[in-house]
Amino acid sequence: MTATASPSDTKGAAAPRISFVSLGCPKALVDSERILTHLRAEGYELSRRHDGADVVIVNTCGFLDSAKAESLQAIGEAMAENGRVIVTGCMGAQPEEIREKYPNLLAVTGPQAYESVVAAVHEAVPPAHDPFLDLIPPQGVKLTPRHYAYLKISEGCNNRCTFCIIPSLRGDLVSRPAGDVLREAEKLVKAGVKELLVVSQDTSAYGIDTRYASSPWRDREVRARFYDLASELGELGAWVRLHYVYPYPHVDEVIPLMAEGKILPYLDMPLQHASPSVLKRMRRPGNQERQLDRIRRWREICPDLAIRSTFIVGFPGETDAEFEELLDWIREARLERVGCFEYEPVRGATANDLGLLVPPEVKAERKRRFMEAQSHVSLRLQRAKVGKRLSVIIDEVGPTGARGRSKADAPEIDGSVHVASRRPVRPGDIVTVKIERADAYDLHGIAV
Repeated sequence: MTATASPSDTKGAAAPRISFVSLGCPKALVDSERILTHLRAEGYELSRRHDGADVVIVNTCGFLDSAKAESLQAIGEAMAENGRVIVTGCMGAQPEEIREKYPNLLAVTGPQAYESVVAAVHEAVPPAHDPFLDLIPPQGVKLTPRHYAYLKISEGCNNRCTFCIIPSLRGDLVSRPAGDVLREAEKLVKAGVKELLVVSQDTSAYGIDTRYASSPWRDREVRARFYDLASELGELGAWVRLHYVYPYPHVDEVIPLMAEGKILPYLDMPLQHASPSVLKRMRRPGNQERQLDRIRRWREICPDLAIRSTFIVGFPGETDAEFEELLDWIREARLERVGCFEYEPVRGATANDLGLLVPPEVKAERKRRFMEAQSHVSLRLQRAKVGKRLSVIIDEVGPTGARGRSKADAPEIDGSVHVASRRPVRPGDIVTVKIERADAYDLHGIAV
């Protein structure tokens, strides 16, 4: 995900201007929003162009080598167009590689280092704050469209998956108090947000680090627990979508909330593989037969449930037989939304020590076969929706129609619903659409 800050309408006499580039996942986007909210509160304005700014901030991603390359390219563009650049984010946790290529950066900070970023901006260009002019909305600065927002409930991760270095970049799990999360969510809904996308590194582990400590919310105490938070968010009157849900046993508890319509019938659950031997090498839960049984039970409770997952092919040592196990599993699981990635070595990941690297051409062929198998599954599931009436949230409106998403579709990563409408619709509207046509990923219909 790449986001660039847009300028506000506020005009200050000599307000310093910031250009901002946000790279990486939704969790990083929330970090960017926090930094920008702080700077806007101090009177800084936002510039659409690097060459029109007093300083440029680049929030980097450092999870994969391809992400690092994109981050270094963004830094290089900022240096070429402006020259006064502050770097933050996951790649900033390993500053040597950045400094080696760009030694004249103003500052390099790691992820979640909001105070360090703000301090570096102050040093580069002091604020010119006017409390009568420089106002920010209660929900803060957002880089998403007005009608949806990411809600981060924790930082870090306690898992030690062998392909991942997130704990070394962001540390162990640190959960926010439930009351704080709910107050932020309430502000967002009051500001017009129709969809809350709950994110973290491990959403279903929420509260484990605090022993599910309670905190005040309105007239009661709410525990920092996955189910309790989901239930309370479901009372705010917005769509609530759960992302990055690790398949712990207590995930079963939230399925009835979905069946009741309190939260969206959607689970983003990165399973990564289906072969027990590969999952063991990944240090991931390994009983996928049991997971199939759970998915069947979930669908019995909530027939509209849509499950999104991501898988890795070409993990070190993956054999033809292990890959066939994965193909068999996805055909039987019939997941609604699936992504597939070729394994990419990450510097510092323990998977690098496993050896037995899968050749690039084999990884590419396995990804092709995986996506071909999943496309057949997706097409059957999509065609079953033809003739049905679905609630759709509108994202964009064009001259010939609108594009939105059903409850089974998260922004940017899932499919779309293309909507023809006789009456005007606006972004953020939730309309009923009769589905007339389907392909493997998108739906087409008419607003009724």
